[in-house]
Parts: sequence; structure tokens; C-alpha cells
Amino acid sequence: MSVAVRQSMTMEDFLTWEERQELRWEFDGFAPVAMLGGTAGHSLIQGNVITALAIRLRGGPCRAYTSDMKVRLAGSLRYPDAFVVCTPLPRTATLVTDPVVVFEVLSESTARTDHFVKNQEYRATPSIRRYVMPEQDAIGATVFARAGDDWVGHVLGADAVLDTPELGISVPLTELYEGVDFSPPEQD
Repeated sequence: MSVAVRQSMTMEDFLTWEERQELRWEFDGFAPVAMLGGTAGHSLIQGNVITALAIRLRGGPCRAYTSDMKVRLAGSLRYPDAFVVCTPLPRTATLVTDPVVVFEVLSESTARTDHFVKNQEYRATPSIRRYVMPEQDAIGATVFARAGDDWVGHVLGADAVLDTPELGISVPLTELYEGVDFSPPEQD
């Protein structure tokens, strides 16, 4: 979730400003955007993504990272829910410039931004080969990947396998939803 603060600044101004903030902020290319808390379902899916990636990437050059680190994109700074980098990072790094695969768990409040704004930013970042948007309220995902000069989208259903040839791994989509209860919430 995010809330925009309309205070125009450059990316360099933002980075300096952000160091003094207690909360986490993204930069949309124009102004800071506050990052708000998520749901238990969102957190479980994010954790499952990281676990599935970390297990499969073990021993290779690529590593999975959480939303604790920011990613510099074409004109913006974001904190994806998960992402993979295949180049070495210093232990003290806080900013990544070359993610290969990015994950954003969709929620009602962020879906429009994730589908359109961030999709354009990720497409405009040459290192990113695949952008995965797992649904939060059902097993499924929208995936965009580079196909030559194209950025091609696919919708994956509950029985699908998420293939990431750029990482050399595949993950059954259901694994990203382990422990998530999709029963309707109780009414107060």
C-alpha cells in the first residue's frame, strides 16, 4: 500500500531526504510515496516467494532479496516485494540497479499501480527480464517477460508452473500460496 506526498524533487534529493525518514518511501520519479503496511496474506505470499526462490537459487550466482532493499529503475526507486539479482552485492548495499526478476504481490490498493505504472518502469529497466504479480485473493499471477523487443504478458492459473528461464528455475504457483487461507473473512 502507498500514499503519495506531492513534493517535487529529484532522485538525488529523494535519496538524501529518505535517509532521514523513519518510515519507508518509494520515489515515483516526481515525489515520495509512503509505503504502508500490508495484510497477513500478503506477508505469507511474500515469504513463500522468497523461500521458493532462495531454495532453488542456492549454490548459484543469483540471490533473492526482500522489500528491505530498494531498486533503482528508469526514473524511480521502488521496494519490490521480492526480486532476484545475479551479480554480487556488497553486504552493506541498500540500492540495487540490476534486478533480473521482480515480484509485486497484488492488493486492492496497489493493483492499478502495479499493473500499469510499475509495469512500465520495470519494462523500461533493461536488466529486468521478468515481472511477476501474484494475486493476493486467489491462486494466480500475471507475468510479463521480455520476448526479443516485446514485453509479453501471460496469466497463470492455480495449476500453472512459474518458469523463469533467466534464472534456470521453475516454481509451482501453488507453492507461493502455502498456508494462505482463502475462506471468506468472518463478518463482524
